[in-house]
Parts: sequence; C-alpha cells; structure tokens
Amino acid sequence: MSFPLLTATAVLPAVGAIATAAVPAARRTAAKWLALLVSLATLGLAVTVLVRFDPDGDRYQLTESHAWIKEFGVRYELGVDGIAVALLALTALLIPFIILAGWHDADPLETKSSRWRPTQGFFALILAVEAMVIISFEATDVFLFYIFFEAMLIPMYFLIGGFGDRAHAGTDENASAQRSYAAVKFLLYNLVGGLIMLAAVIGLYVVAGNFSLQEISAARADGSLDMATNTERLLFLGFFFAFAVKAPLWPLHTWLPNAMGESTAPVAVLITAVVDKVGTFAMLRFCLGLFPEASDWATPVILVLALISIIYGALLAVGQRDIKRLVAYASISHFGFIVLGIFAMTSQGQSGATLYMVNHGISTAALMLVAGFLISRRGSRLIADYGGVQKVAPVLAGTFLIGGLATLSLPGLAPFVSEFLVLVGAFARYPVVGIIATVGIVLAALYTLVLYQRTMTGPVKAEVSAMPDLRVRELVVVAPLIALLIGLGVYPKPLTDLVNPAVEHTMSDVQKKDPRPDVEAAK
Repeated sequence: MSFPLLTATAVLPAVGAIATAAVPAARRTAAKWLALLVSLATLGLAVTVLVRFDPDGDRYQLTESHAWIKEFGVRYELGVDGIAVALLALTALLIPFIILAGWHDADPLETKSSRWRPTQGFFALILAVEAMVIISFEATDVFLFYIFFEAMLIPMYFLIGGFGDRAHAGTDENASAQRSYAAVKFLLYNLVGGLIMLAAVIGLYVVAGNFSLQEISAARADGSLDMATNTERLLFLGFFFAFAVKAPLWPLHTWLPNAMGESTAPVAVLITAVVDKVGTFAMLRFCLGLFPEASDWATPVILVLALISIIYGALLAVGQRDIKRLVAYASISHFGFIVLGIFAMTSQGQSGATLYMVNHGISTAALMLVAGFLISRRGSRLIADYGGVQKVAPVLAGTFLIGGLATLSLPGLAPFVSEFLVLVGAFARYPVVGIIATVGIVLAALYTLVLYQRTMTGPVKAEVSAMPDLRVRELVVVAPLIALLIGLGVYPKPLTDLVNPAVEHTMSDVQKKDPRPDVEAAK
C-alpha cells in the first residue's frame, strides 16, 4: 500500500492541534513554536503533493478509498485535481504566516472581559481549521466533504468570539458583545446553509444510491443515472445555497464584515483567504460536477448576483471608515468576480476564477496582515486616526501600498492575471455582463488609493509620530507574500499549467465549449 499522502496532509495539523492544546498553560511560547513547526511540516507535505501531481495525468490523483459506513454507501474517499492542489498549497502556505502574524494576539490580558485568552487554544484552533479545510479540498465523497464543511464552523466560532480584536473602539464590555454577535452571526448563517445542504445530500443519495463524486459523475456521463429536471434543480439549489453563504455571495454576505471586523487580523485572513475558498471551490467541484444541467439553468440568476456582489461590495468599501471592514467589503466584491468566472462557463473564466482564489488569498493576506500590524501600533481601526505614516514607517507603508495595489489588480501583480481572465471569459459569452463587471475595477482603484492616501500620506498625526517600522518577525511574514504577488504577476504559467487541465474536465462536465470569436463582427 502506498503512503497515504493526502490523509497525512490533513491528519498532521489535526494531531498538531491536539498536541498544542495539551501544552501546559505556563509554556505559551512552546505552544507557539509547536504550532509553527507543525504548520511548516504540513507545508512540506503540501509541496510534496504539488510535486507528485501530474497536471496531464488522471483527473483525480493520489487517490485513497476505504469503506466507512457501508450501510449508507459512505466511503473515506480522497483525490485531488489541479484546482484542489492549488488551493491546498495556498492553505498550507498561509497558515505559517497567520501563526507568525498572530504570535502575540492570544497572550493573556488583564481586563476582566478579556481574561479568557489561552494561547494554546488559539493556535490549536488555527491548526484544527487548517486540517478541516485541507480535507474539504481532498474529499471526493460528498458526505465526507459535508462533515468537514460543517465541522470547520466550530473552531472558527471560537476564534472569532474568543479572540477578538484588541483595537475595538469602545468599552471592553461593548467589544465583547460585538465579538459575540459576530461569532453567532457567522455560525447561524453557515449552519442554516449547511442544514439546507444536508437535505440536498440526502436527496442525492436517494437518487444516486451513493455519495461518490466520481461514480455519480461517471453515471451521469454514460446515461445510467438520469435525474429528473426538477429533482436536479432542487438538489443544485441546496448545494449552491450553502456554498453561496460560505463564499460569501450577495445577499448572503452580511456575516463577513462583522466576522472580519471583530477578529484579529490573522483570523480575518483565515476567514477570507482560506475558509471562504471552500465555498467557491465547491461550486466548481460539486455544483458543476454533479448538476451540470441545473448549473446551466441557474447561470443567468447567478451572474446577476455576482454582478451585484462586485458593485455592491466595492461601493460599500468606498464608504468605510474602518480599515478591516473595508477589506471585508472589498473581498465580497472579489468573490463576486470569482463566481462570475465560474458561471461564465468558459475556460478562460474558470481558469481566471481558480487563479483568483489563489491570488486573492495571497493579496488579502498581505494587505490585512500589514493592516493588522498598523492597527496594533496605533490601537485603532478607524481610518481617520491615521495620517503621514509613510514618513515615520516607510517599510510598513510600502508593503501596505503593494498589498493595496494587488487588491485593485494592478498589472504586474498576481490578481491582475486572474481578473483579466475572468473578464475575458465573461465577455466571450456574456458581453454585457463583462462590461458591467469592469465598474468594479474602477471602484477598487478608488477605495484602495483613498485608503492609502488617508492613512499613509499627509501631515504626520501626533499619535503616529513615534510609530515603529516593521520588525523582523513582521518582515518575515510580509516579504514572501509580496514576492509571490510579484512573481505570479510576472510569470503565472506554473499556476495556469496546474489548473487548466482540471478546468477542461469541468467544462466537459457541463458540456460547454468556448464561444468562437465573431471575426466578421470584429471587421
């Protein structure tokens, strides 16, 4: 039996979470180092998966399949395609930076309302989320995927509610209440989506007789499984609703600004750069793979929702006074682009959407983590409390600028390639949709540059006059992310070569081909 590499990639952070939680209370530093070493070892396994994966080989590779609950046809079934490998690598890459950035975020506080901040629990919960996200990307059994899709909500709930932002404007009691509200809202929204999905998962079993993604897709392709039109549409809606909440897609997005605003900056990155990617990934793997006809049927409405997310999120980002909430609304706009690329039903659009998931994760991590370093120095999330930072902390301001420019998809930085492919793919099949979506680019430039201008330029405010520049630990966090943004912006070929074959399989699932250019119209 070959080494179960995919299982090891998910089990290692899970075991690390247990070991970190078991470290004695007085050994906080030891718990931090243990969590960091486990995350680096997990990254090593993820790199091994990346190296061993052959983009031109079988669709699902490094597969594992074992009987689990025979009576209900549930199997422990894992496998990765190019899209899953890219997102698995993103997750494993970001977790060490999240741990380093949050090195002191869970240290004990003296205030009564915030006395519950066990360091070991904070880092153990981060590793637990990593394990559940990784196995969600690997699972090819629908029931197995569902279990971890839902289970990751519990550690995230405690990370949001138990380890909130220390720079909250107001009293300690008010800060605690806001954190609790954000955590409960996050949990309820996602639980409702998950319960609806559970009904759809049960319905899928009744129709197909098993939960295997590969078997169901093969049966759909050879005609041995023929779902009634209304049945397929209802099942699709059950799955899509849960994924749209997780993504998040308008109008199911309202939990995100609260959750990101009240979380520490590293946890905010964990939410939007890691956990939320499970929703858009699942749209590609499960919605399009299991319900191709229903996906085509729902496409017009989903494209409208994606456009609303793009414009609405960007407009609200323009009007924000809170730095972290601004990044949250910008992410809602970016997720609109990802969903647009997925349901444009073109290879360019879906390749762009996959690249967008990866590049958005890197760019948002860079911007939010630098913003977190900024906020920790001043003790405020309000944009109006800053000014002239670039004169006293030029390295911090410079990295903040690069993260912001990546967020607005400046050419030469990684997100530009993603956004360009999404717009090309959308325009090829839905020209009007592509044109409207470009408004989001203009608005992104507005909210990003205004944010930088108000915080980093102008007269130096007295409160920031003694602000220190980035420290060594913070540079270790930010520098690799900036390097990736530039590297993948200049040379994205390794990433496109990885995901394009998987996109071709997805296009085959939905029986779509790219529209041919209208040469006569171009003349």
